[in-house]
Amino acid sequence: MSHSYAYNGRLMSSLKKIEHIGIAVSDLDQAEKLFSRLLGAESYKREVVESESVITSFFKSGPNKIELLAATNATGPIQRFLEKKGEGIHHIAFAVDDINFEMQRLKNEGFELLNDQPKLGADNKWVCFIHPRSTGGTLIELCQDRDDI
Repeated sequence: MSHSYAYNGRLMSSLKKIEHIGIAVSDLDQAEKLFSRLLGAESYKREVVESESVITSFFKSGPNKIELLAATNATGPIQRFLEKKGEGIHHIAFAVDDINFEMQRLKNEGFELLNDQPKLGADNKWVCFIHPRSTGGTLIELCQDRDDI
């Protein structure tokens, strides 16, 4: 069920929260050591997402999550990001109640979605990315727990 309401005749939705911040890294082992020291906690999960040519490593700090992203090949999106921008924040992910509703709402608002249907992502999520050229330069990810669809 979506949290939506109307404002000036437009369908609006409140994104539940920032689900995680994705950070692109060149060396996952080195980055895990750095973030373990920084956060005082170990990574709780590593996961390969074949469709995105990425290996992820998740950390928790209180209610917040950090997702480290390392390329698994030389042609995937993370490798292209690293070559273009270097290491750093790759995306901000928002949790949503109904990813299909949010995708349609955002498309209707003129945002450029990078996929037409939700895709399987890391951490047991359905995901959709919104192109940075339609969000002022920041890649945005929508996330919904897989068991919610």
